[in-house]
Amino acid sequence: MSHYYTNNIDLKSQQIQIPFVYRKHHITFISDYGVFSKERIDYGSRVLLDSMNIDQEKKSLLDVGCGYGTLGISLKMEYPWLCVDMIDVNERAVLLANQSIEYNHLKEIEAYKSFVYEDVVKTFDVIVSNPPIRAGKKVVFEILDGAFEHLNVDGELYIVIQKKQGAPSAKKKMEDVFGNCEVIKRDKGYFVLKSIKER
Repeated sequence: MSHYYTNNIDLKSQQIQIPFVYRKHHITFISDYGVFSKERIDYGSRVLLDSMNIDQEKKSLLDVGCGYGTLGISLKMEYPWLCVDMIDVNERAVLLANQSIEYNHLKEIEAYKSFVYEDVVKTFDVIVSNPPIRAGKKVVFEILDGAFEHLNVDGELYIVIQKKQGAPSAKKKMEDVFGNCEVIKRDKGYFVLKSIKER
């Protein structure tokens, strides 16, 4: 059985287009079998995107577990000055994310394969993630832990997670790693958590 958080390039393929409006931007995502929320933009991602406010001092962003590119592409459209990297362990997700980048005519944004931060060599001003809860707590905590060393000073980590799927333990982990964590939005059981890498 393949899961969206594994590398499953060999699944059957039947691509679809998902139209999405983020603030004033009309975006088209390319989706397929074997990726998270393959038929529509998931509610958690919507809650996270609605809570985001990135100032112009922030120049770079990393989307961890990007799927077909929901967070990274939407944020690039709203904040065009950002240089955006998107990573996923799933090769099909990476392929779809890059197709969606091309379809929406975006520059200074790319998706590439990486298990958590294994193949990430840069540091960033912002990291966002709708973490793969079904991959298990260990993987989610690796995303939270590794974010610290992959953020620049004053960098921000944003994640969305349901209360019943571990938001309280994720908040405690972020407090342990960063020394701070704020709940910036609650919506239908989803929590958006934010930590800052302080000086």
